[in-house]
Amino acid sequence: MKVCSSWCSKAASTRLVWIMIPFILVSVFFAFGNSNSKNSTFSPPSSSWFFSSGKNNSAAGGGGGEQPELVAVEVNGGADREEAILEDYSFNSSSNSSFSPLTAEADQESEEQFQETQQPVITQKNESFNISLEKPHELSSLNETHALPIEPKIKKKFTNLEKLEVKLGKARAAIKEAAMYGNQTDDSDYVPSGPMYWNAKAFHRSYLEMEKQFKVFVYEEGEQPIFHNGPCKSIYAMEGNFIYQMETTKFRTRDPEKAHVFFLPISVTAIVHFIYDRNSREHWNPMKQTLMDYINLVSGKYPYWNRSLGADHFMLACHDWGPELSKAVPELFKNSIRALCNANTSEGFKPSKDVSFPEILLPGGTMDGLIGGPSPSRRSILAFFAGGLHGPIRPILLEHWENKDDDIQVHRYLPKGVSYYGMLRNSKFCLCPSGYEVASPRMVEALYTGCVPVLIKDHYVPPFSDVLNWKSFSVEVPVDRIPDLKKILVGISTRQYIRLQRRGKQVRRHFEVNMNPKRYDVFHMILHSVWLRRLNMRLHGLEYL
Repeated sequence: MKVCSSWCSKAASTRLVWIMIPFILVSVFFAFGNSNSKNSTFSPPSSSWFFSSGKNNSAAGGGGGEQPELVAVEVNGGADREEAILEDYSFNSSSNSSFSPLTAEADQESEEQFQETQQPVITQKNESFNISLEKPHELSSLNETHALPIEPKIKKKFTNLEKLEVKLGKARAAIKEAAMYGNQTDDSDYVPSGPMYWNAKAFHRSYLEMEKQFKVFVYEEGEQPIFHNGPCKSIYAMEGNFIYQMETTKFRTRDPEKAHVFFLPISVTAIVHFIYDRNSREHWNPMKQTLMDYINLVSGKYPYWNRSLGADHFMLACHDWGPELSKAVPELFKNSIRALCNANTSEGFKPSKDVSFPEILLPGGTMDGLIGGPSPSRRSILAFFAGGLHGPIRPILLEHWENKDDDIQVHRYLPKGVSYYGMLRNSKFCLCPSGYEVASPRMVEALYTGCVPVLIKDHYVPPFSDVLNWKSFSVEVPVDRIPDLKKILVGISTRQYIRLQRRGKQVRRHFEVNMNPKRYDVFHMILHSVWLRRLNMRLHGLEYL
């Protein structure tokens, strides 16, 4: 029995040992396997973690709850610190804002780690925020919000001239918009329209902008009669009329700091009348010296001429000698805006900066009795001209047509008892050849009386041609085609002629002289032409953003 029980006891012990050996081996395997796995996974000194702040897949996550979206966080340190940082970011990205003691410890460890190493670079897919290495931020705790430093903005104090330029820039933009898109403001007085204008909507917007902001400073220096005065009844009457109206208009400002342009109130006609000595060989010198002295006076007293070298200054002259006298001061000739009746490009007139305005003869000083004429059907004369034989073009005209054809009435002198204005009103076309100079009052006389102007000129820039399309209401005949004059005019159909005449009557308002200026009349059109030149000019010494 003892032998048997002892053997049974040993056999049982042996079986127990064999049974336990696999369990021991499995336990040892798992023990060493976990340790090696942990060391191999986090062995690099720097590692990347990804977590999500979006919704996780229910099959993968086992419950369909919201999990953080993947975000890369590069840090330095061991696995424990990375696990703590991961838990802390997961805490910040979750909707639960309550405090967790697990993240508090991780905050302390991660703060120490961040101070020893580089700042983390954090990128987020949807709700992104970036912390770059270029601009380090102090992060005492990733649970706290830190506002970025605000840099104070220093406002620049603009000069009066810079403020003027900003407003002019806005006006340019408004005009360009009107030209491109055709937006036009209602105007109870007059709305330009038709082929007489290169761009009626752009002109209208420009005119309204001029009325809204244009200011002119008139120098008060100089004494009459040469300055601040001029004729009002001769063919140079526009000099006196404009000077007077400029000094009394609402466009005038007494503050030069508010002025867009500066007007030189010089009458060239008065200079010629009072200073010109026909018996002197050097008759130009005293007249030019007078102009030089005036420019020296205002440029020495005020800073504005020297500031722009005269570019924002303008003079006006209807006398034929206006262009020549302006050469007395080089800056006046090259830079300044010269409003001239004698707009001859062969004599230095530059349409981009100079202004062409009409020569208007007012025998009684007003337009009384000059406006109006019969309908086209009651005009029996095809074409008419009467005038002195001077200049290179008129001799050619008289050579071919004087007393040659009853339809082409060309006279050096009218017979006694024949009214000049009566002939204008009875004619369909009024011939306007150049004399000694290109300027002539005949174009305006034709428009006043309802006669279609026929321009026979070389190197001439018609008045206000930056706005007006003269080909739509007048006829241009080259000098070398004077022999074909009747053929050209007869070739114009009745329907076309009626259009020319009707358009001429419509644009007539731009050539009318009113003692009290009216909108869109000749005074305002001259001023508008100056306004356009100032819009296209930018002064030196300014910063343009």
